[in-house]
Amino acid sequence: MSNSKRASEDNRSKKYNDYSLQFSRWFLKSIGAWPQISAPSLRCKIMILLQIFICSSIIAVTTVPCFFYVLFEAENMKKKLSSLGPFINRFMSTMHYWVLLKRSNDIHKLIQHMEKDWSLVQKIDHEVMLQHAKFGRFVTVICGIMMQGACLLFGLLQSIKTVNIVIGNETFTSHPQTCPIYSKIIDTRFTPLNEIALVLQNLVILVISFCTAGGCSLAAVFAIHACGQLNVLYVWLHKLVENQTEKNDKAEQKLAAIVEHHLRILSFVSQLESIMHKPAFVELTGCTAILCLLGYYTATSWETLDKTRLTSYLFPYLSTSFNIFIFCYIGGIVTEQCKLVGEMAYMTNWYNLHHTTARGLILIIARSNNVVKITAGKLFHLSIATFGDEVLAYPENNI
Repeated sequence: MSNSKRASEDNRSKKYNDYSLQFSRWFLKSIGAWPQISAPSLRCKIMILLQIFICSSIIAVTTVPCFFYVLFEAENMKKKLSSLGPFINRFMSTMHYWVLLKRSNDIHKLIQHMEKDWSLVQKIDHEVMLQHAKFGRFVTVICGIMMQGACLLFGLLQSIKTVNIVIGNETFTSHPQTCPIYSKIIDTRFTPLNEIALVLQNLVILVISFCTAGGCSLAAVFAIHACGQLNVLYVWLHKLVENQTEKNDKAEQKLAAIVEHHLRILSFVSQLESIMHKPAFVELTGCTAILCLLGYYTATSWETLDKTRLTSYLFPYLSTSFNIFIFCYIGGIVTEQCKLVGEMAYMTNWYNLHHTTARGLILIIARSNNVVKITAGKLFHLSIATFGDEVLAYPENNI
């Protein structure tokens, strides 16, 4: 009977965990970056490796020729700068993809950690965690809409434009490429190579949007799960002092469970920081550079009042700003929620506890005063203040 009950609880925990990670799993499975929870079969391994090879090849086919174009073919600084934005965007997505593949085992451990968290708490605490799981899914959906929608709309608006190319006495109509290609590798000005390159580049935009959306949404789900666990801890702290007027073993056991759970959450956040600090640094610096370039592109296009081009720049600007915001937001809420543990411990009716039990809360308060940070490259603390410095102060800095 106990074995069947345990199996039922394990299935429920797995169900809740899958619910939290559902949309992130869809993003990452499409590019072969979802960590394998169970040992995959040989056929499954081959399919995943094939997915990774195809996605990597698609990104490299346009990124490398664009790099050569910037170095060797762009005639002046204006053309170099116009090609630099798409190149930086692809480089950032490549870094996200590389981290997701390289740290697959560490991500798998965090997923298992989440599943274990669901099994450790009681049913009454599942409601608290479920609210945060729903919020995590909402953030994931917004990530997908903002990042994929912006990229696809930008590619579509760029694709419908046409330019005239004059060679000798002949005039050709061509579609400009979203990411210029070094002409000595392949000349994409003429049919049918122009159309083939255009389709390929839109396919690249789809792949890199999956890389970025998958990485950002996974980081958001992990961070929001940690906040859910901290809220469970607040409930436990409140229950610790209920009807406690003298020393008893039950209060000591509750306090021990609180301390153990607190350390478990801090371990989870530490693992999240070790995985995310590199892609967060790339995202923060890369998006800042792209925002500056978008400002330059807008200023140069404003002279000719090219409405299609100006509109196409709006979507990447919103997406890039959202990328910075989502990293800064999750860093900020994790820091604030971890700090709040000490405040909640102090604000409880600790004076109703026996003095030996109440003294145990001092260690929780002291540990909470040690600020927990999610950083970008161990250099910048991700917070709403950082977002304000990077994005909201951007127009002011350029006046």
